[in-house]
Amino acid sequence: MKTVEQCQKSITIVLFIVAALSILSGIASALEPANNDPDLKDTQEQSTEKQSLLTADIISGLKLRNIGPAQCSGRIGDIVKDPTKPSTWYVAVASGNVWKTVNNGTEWTAIFDNYGSYSIGCVAIDARNPNILWLGTGENNSQRSAGYGDGVYKSLDAGKSWKNVGLKQSEHIGKILIDPRNSDVVY
Repeated sequence: MKTVEQCQKSITIVLFIVAALSILSGIASALEPANNDPDLKDTQEQSTEKQSLLTADIISGLKLRNIGPAQCSGRIGDIVKDPTKPSTWYVAVASGNVWKTVNNGTEWTAIFDNYGSYSIGCVAIDARNPNILWLGTGENNSQRSAGYGDGVYKSLDAGKSWKNVGLKQSEHIGKILIDPRNSDVVY
């Protein structure tokens, strides 16, 4: 099993390779000879435009960083958006944690670090009270690397704290539906 540092290094290397390939792909496409098909033929103007899309100035401010999870996989189990705050999202990650952003994904914070399960199958937000979140642990995948969960958790404070409310032996919870008539009832 890889350590967190090894996973972070692997992710950083992969991101660097993807960025390098993207740059090379842009350069290669700009250098392609013109197609003889009149409908697909690039004009000199379009070719110049392609070359100016990706410049060193544009990507110089980008820095590679690990935004998690610590596990090497990164499978997403679920995504929900706060109906009253469109810039706030919650992402349930099958291979580790629940992540929250309050700025449309620019920055992410892990909000389920200190609880019984690392593997998350789903997250649900109460439409009547977006501070209430429900979390199903254990990813809903049938594969050899699927992580087990330890039940359903509920947060009353937008993910600052969580309480296990049952189904501790269920292992895999892939969907939670909140009853629109009573927020304390979930399916």
